[in-house]
Amino acid sequence: MQIRLPGPRGRWLAGVAAIAVLAGAGTWTAVADDGAPTVQREDRVQEMPGAKIDTSYFTTGGKERRPAVLLGHGFGGSKDDVRAQAEKLARDGYAVLTWSARGFGTSTGQIGLNDPDFEVKDVSRLIDWLAKRPEVQLDANGDPRVGVTGASYGGAISLLAAGYDKRVDAIAPAITYWNLSDALFPDGVFKKLWAGIFFSTSSGGAPGTSEDRPADTPADAPAGDTPPGGAGPQGAAGAATPAGPANPGGCGRFQPALCAMYERVAVAGKPDAAAEQLLERRSPSAVGERIKVPTLIVQGQSDSLFPLAHADAMAKRISANGAPVSVDWIVGGHDGGDRETGRIESRISDWFDRYLKQDKGTDTGPAFRVSRTGGIDSTDGQALLRGATGDRYPGLASGAQPIALTGREQSFSNPAGATPPAISAVPGLGGGLGQLSSLGLGLGLSLDFPGQFARFDSEPLQQSLRITGSPTVKVKVTSSSGEAVLFGKVYDVGPDGREQVLPSQLVAPVRVENAKQGRDVALTLPAVDHQVDAGHRLRLVLSATDLGYASPAAPATYTVALVGGGTLAVPTAPAVKTQAAGLPWWTWALPAAGALIAAALLLTARRRVLAPAPDPELAEVPLEITGLTKRYAKSADRYAVRELSFRVEKGQVLGLLGPNGAGKTTTLRMLMGLIRPDEGEIRVFGHAIRPGAPVLSRVGSFVEGAGFLPHLSGRDNLELYWQATGRPAGDAHIEEALEIAGLGDALARAVRTYSQGMRQRLAIAQAMLGMPDLLILDEPTNGLDPPQIREMRDVMIRYAAAGRTVIVSSHLLSEVEQSCTHLVVMDRGRLVQAGPVAEITGESDTLLVTTAEEIAEPVVEKIAALPGIGSASRTDEGLLVRLDGATATGMIAELVRLDVPLTGVGPHRRLEDAFLTLIGGPA
Repeated sequence: MQIRLPGPRGRWLAGVAAIAVLAGAGTWTAVADDGAPTVQREDRVQEMPGAKIDTSYFTTGGKERRPAVLLGHGFGGSKDDVRAQAEKLARDGYAVLTWSARGFGTSTGQIGLNDPDFEVKDVSRLIDWLAKRPEVQLDANGDPRVGVTGASYGGAISLLAAGYDKRVDAIAPAITYWNLSDALFPDGVFKKLWAGIFFSTSSGGAPGTSEDRPADTPADAPAGDTPPGGAGPQGAAGAATPAGPANPGGCGRFQPALCAMYERVAVAGKPDAAAEQLLERRSPSAVGERIKVPTLIVQGQSDSLFPLAHADAMAKRISANGAPVSVDWIVGGHDGGDRETGRIESRISDWFDRYLKQDKGTDTGPAFRVSRTGGIDSTDGQALLRGATGDRYPGLASGAQPIALTGREQSFSNPAGATPPAISAVPGLGGGLGQLSSLGLGLGLSLDFPGQFARFDSEPLQQSLRITGSPTVKVKVTSSSGEAVLFGKVYDVGPDGREQVLPSQLVAPVRVENAKQGRDVALTLPAVDHQVDAGHRLRLVLSATDLGYASPAAPATYTVALVGGGTLAVPTAPAVKTQAAGLPWWTWALPAAGALIAAALLLTARRRVLAPAPDPELAEVPLEITGLTKRYAKSADRYAVRELSFRVEKGQVLGLLGPNGAGKTTTLRMLMGLIRPDEGEIRVFGHAIRPGAPVLSRVGSFVEGAGFLPHLSGRDNLELYWQATGRPAGDAHIEEALEIAGLGDALARAVRTYSQGMRQRLAIAQAMLGMPDLLILDEPTNGLDPPQIREMRDVMIRYAAAGRTVIVSSHLLSEVEQSCTHLVVMDRGRLVQAGPVAEITGESDTLLVTTAEEIAEPVVEKIAALPGIGSASRTDEGLLVRLDGATATGMIAELVRLDVPLTGVGPHRRLEDAFLTLIGGPA
């Protein structure tokens, strides 16, 4: 990767900006979106004892005071991971402060795992800062009205902040822990895989993941944590490397006490009392009796790091304190799966509306909700989710139903070195498989090795059973070594007795001591929400090993027998009721859309009569826009588009570019007659555009995604769409459109089997029906992978090759540069520049030198050392040479003197460079 250095003026400005940030002065940036209030962001580095904390502050301006929200990120991530949610909360009327915790992002300091003496006090100092802001509502002097939310690492800090700082008024922790010692050492068993991910994620330069990405490792290990191979909802990049110094022992930017604790436990294979005490002090459970504010608890079902039992513990403790509590079990978690980001963020906003804005009319949702899968969406192949709700949180033992187990006393081995281990949850992989298993697809990674486990089965169930909570069972455990580590799990076994599913891929570890003569143990198995169908069995398995945990290295023999009649108590939460499944969207959306279209035609029929006469001089001009202006709703001086003018000729592929809020989508919607401009005019082939204008039949568009009937083939969908237009079948040119779109044999298959790329191409083919003279595409490459993007680029070029015109709005500058002939650049609703791509990219002081063969590195160094040459570096394209005083002619003469086999020399400036120059900085 080549790094371009700014010129002298750019370096001077960058230095001034850096000094301003380090001084804590802050930098303001406007973040806008078409039709939405402008969000202002102030970036500021705040000095804390022992660290510099990087923060961002979001508001929508104005002098009215509003409640504040602190928004934390996941482990391994930074404040950037939660920017989108912060902007949404700001638009909802909050002053929002995000920050990168110590040791993450560009914040300095050491990671203390939410140490009360450091990370928690940092939050109190941020609350102090909010109390001084003129936009923030105060409950008293120095006491702002403030809520705290975040996922995983950020969820824990919201709980801790409420426990340590009485100024916190409401919290919404998500997929987080109550007791970190219980999370990493459940029942005294070391969760080695997750602990290793934590400490390697933040070790000297190791990549982290960010929350949605799954990065908690998985998003925080989801929220900002991400597991190996994990992927997240709100999706996916490496977390920034913290700036703090690494510790010498291999655990990076952690406090030395945490490094020593991890190394000690990792070597021993089990925790000691000091390790447990160290983590318990940094846990919300340590101050649980002090958390007395309204709390929305969101926890993941696919989560072997922080399972549902943690949410249960925090719900019980906080409710006992007298505070309002609601609990929401989402499908996904640290192991992957659907995080239900949109729904959860909306529910958090409602929670804060009720308890921060004191809006008593806001519906905060049920006291308990659990998401359940209910079949497959035939449109996109995704699992359908339905909510089950209760008027009160049922806990993990409600409605226990006894299920008889059978099986003799069984002996099995703990192998030397605990290898090979059984497999249950694998961070980053369990969530999706757990969700599919709940659909009865029998998928999973669970594996138990013969001779290393005991199993006990029930009889086939006479009727279906919904498990909601933690099953329990009593067993007698005997160990030849006196100690045993067992992993309990309950399988859903199919009628054939062989196909078995481990709900959410979860196991419950237990350490049994003083078991040489045998010891009775009450096992609490993993909390799940799972439907067991009639005819299936429940299978209790106790395994000696598990990939995610540390087991004794010394070989031993374990013996396990059922106690008390062999009854498995299965909680059913009878008061929790599943919502009825809704009808597919298209069964109501298509008739509704038809009614709306009919109403629109009636309302606009009279207006079409009054349209201006065609301009014969523009009859061959695909598009001319003159003085186009559109104000935001209910605003006389805020503009989405202002005085926009440009012209598009036949055969052009025109790229419409601009940062968020530039007015691109508003312009396209006016162009298609979907909304009316306040001022100005749009003419297509000389005809003024009005809603329903006849000339729109010469315009094809793909703007907000096409809806297809999932059970019909691609061809049938296109034919049905064309029939709905009422135009002759011979005018459709279906074969020509399909040839350009390149769908091939897929046309005969049902749309529900299509990939995202195939759906996009089918939508483009639908826009091409009738071979319109003007084709409008808004972000046609959204959701496509690189090969699919390349195919879409070829589609646009082929379409324009016949003399037709294409207008494409896209944020992928490299694709625009390769596929477009002309550009229109917008910023803040105004035209910045229009013209051919080559003209806008312009000249550059960097030249691309192509050669007949690769140049040796010593020759490259000689070129870089020539007088008047700023730098020289090899790339895949050739040799990039930056001139710093030398002329192109002089440089070529020197290259010839050095016997460089030249094949060409030309300017090199990317569209990205020109774009950022035109709009004045990062988009």
